[in-house]
Amino acid sequence: MTALTPDGRPPESRPSADQARDALTALRTEVAKAVVGQEETVTGLVVALLCRGHVLLEGVPGVAKTLLVRTVSAALSLDHKRVQFTPDLMPGDVTGSLVYDARTAKFEFHDGPVFTNLFLADEINRTPPKTQAALLEAMEERQVTVEGRPRPLPDPFVVAATQNPVEYEGTYPLPEAQLDRFLLKLVVSLPQRAEEVDMLTRHADGFDPGDLDAAGVRAVAGAAELRAAREAVRSVRVAPEVLGYIVDICRATRRSPSLQLGASPRGATALLRTSRAWAWLSGRDYVTPDDVKALAKATLRHRIAMRPEAELEGATTDGLLDGVLSSVPVPR
Repeated sequence: MTALTPDGRPPESRPSADQARDALTALRTEVAKAVVGQEETVTGLVVALLCRGHVLLEGVPGVAKTLLVRTVSAALSLDHKRVQFTPDLMPGDVTGSLVYDARTAKFEFHDGPVFTNLFLADEINRTPPKTQAALLEAMEERQVTVEGRPRPLPDPFVVAATQNPVEYEGTYPLPEAQLDRFLLKLVVSLPQRAEEVDMLTRHADGFDPGDLDAAGVRAVAGAAELRAAREAVRSVRVAPEVLGYIVDICRATRRSPSLQLGASPRGATALLRTSRAWAWLSGRDYVTPDDVKALAKATLRHRIAMRPEAELEGATTDGLLDGVLSSVPVPR
């Protein structure tokens, strides 16, 4: 009798690392069938899935943040749920709650929408801190505790939270402690003119954002490929010089006169994780300084805080990080 793998699959059906990489690379092609551009955001979501991390998506309304997450989940054959965060949203609306069943005379737990693979928290900064905090345990411990009983969340589990960068009335800014729980902060930018023309052409030809099947989006990878990819990422080598480079970048943010809060050691750990994932996606089993540079802004931009005088002078977090990266010597 053939022994099964721990996930219940025949050994021959477990994808290799190269097969997993090819499948995740093909993901960009599938997402492009529904979303024009945004290749960096797609790559960031894949990196987060490989690192079992969470993503904060920042962009003005109408740049396809929700469609992007839906398409990625469809191309990866993952379950996804979306919650529109509002000022009256309660923690139980996210995590689930106990409901009395008159037939059994018992309270039964009804799963909330957070019990999914890819959870889209739309406009997370529009809900009060109490509901924002309901996500903290789920994001950090990957479980929900109700009445003292922990309930594990599915694997993979990734939170993709969105926020509007230009509208602050009626919002509750995320505190630094919660921002630090997000592995990446990805900026979803407005499309270029050619991309916007392409987008309108698709809509003129009958494209329906609500029907991904009609757009030809198919599943090119799944949980098995993600597991194989994660195992491969853990074997990516990092030289002591590159580890020192990561530490020097984070320490430089703490010394910057324009910043009142620099990247913490958790930020350094996050940059190590994302750099390894990027190196593996690029086809290498070792991390280079260029890998670190490629993920530095997405990993650190939400972990630093500018001084008010720097903001008044028009400085930006990405600009300051560019300055930090140019000031830290690159190992040879």
